[in-house]
Amino acid sequence: MDVLVTGSSGFIGSALIPALVDAGHRPIRAVRGRDVPAGVDAVSWDPEAGTIDARALEDLGAVVHLAGAGIGDRRWTAARKQLILESRTRGTRALAEALASLRRPPAVFVSASAVGYYGSHPGDAVLTEDSPPGDDFLAHVCIEWEAATALAAGAGIRVVRMRNGIVLGRDGGILGRLLTPFRLGLGGRIGSGEQWMPWISIDDVVAATLYALGKDDLEGPVNVTAPEPVRNKDFTAALGRAVHRPAAIPTPLAPLRALYGGELVEHVLLAGQRALPHALESSGFEFRHTTLDDALHAALG
Repeated sequence: MDVLVTGSSGFIGSALIPALVDAGHRPIRAVRGRDVPAGVDAVSWDPEAGTIDARALEDLGAVVHLAGAGIGDRRWTAARKQLILESRTRGTRALAEALASLRRPPAVFVSASAVGYYGSHPGDAVLTEDSPPGDDFLAHVCIEWEAATALAAGAGIRVVRMRNGIVLGRDGGILGRLLTPFRLGLGGRIGSGEQWMPWISIDDVVAATLYALGKDDLEGPVNVTAPEPVRNKDFTAALGRAVHRPAAIPTPLAPLRALYGGELVEHVLLAGQRALPHALESSGFEFRHTTLDDALHAALG
């Protein structure tokens, strides 16, 4: 079937596009601006303005929405936080409104979200899709992000809101930032190291997305995390083993706070979520990588 993908050039999107082709689907990229690249199946959209060529969406089989500004790559100024929020809500709302207006809408709308929905959890509480939302900035972003899909759901489209965990892959995400210091033997736990890290391999994110497209009874929020989250101290130890370097030196917090600001460090690096994939597991999804060592081996070869 024809599958529209936003954020197709991003970390997850770049892995999803070839997987869609391998599965027999025809991916169509949502591209910014009016000029669609020659030889590329694409439609034009402007997520900042909240507009999309709705006519080009007729007869799609599915939509996978991944677009959004990076959360942890720079300091959270007021302007940056507004961009993080609006890059998700405006584009999602525009898509949902356009899909709801179609005579022949797609059967399913898979829209990215994040385990940040649950807020910062320094403790050991288990978080499933039924757990309440948090009350910090990232939780607010995820709440608004998911709410923006409402028009599509109201039009009878099956909506899957994928609350992604920390995605592990060689070509981006957290590993892209950690590999150099860890290979130099400079990696180590952050803070106490007791905070939970709900990781997921890029292979399983892609597999779960494909699964969501075809699983007719899967809808609503879905935690896209591996069945065995780990604490930060165990994650850093595993990464050290994977690159054959010690990981005994704690990461100094002062440089991180100076670079990224205290709020980002506190809510992204020092707090976590012990999120479990209850909806995926109960629906029958089979993970390719259930242990962290296996996922790191797959990512790093």
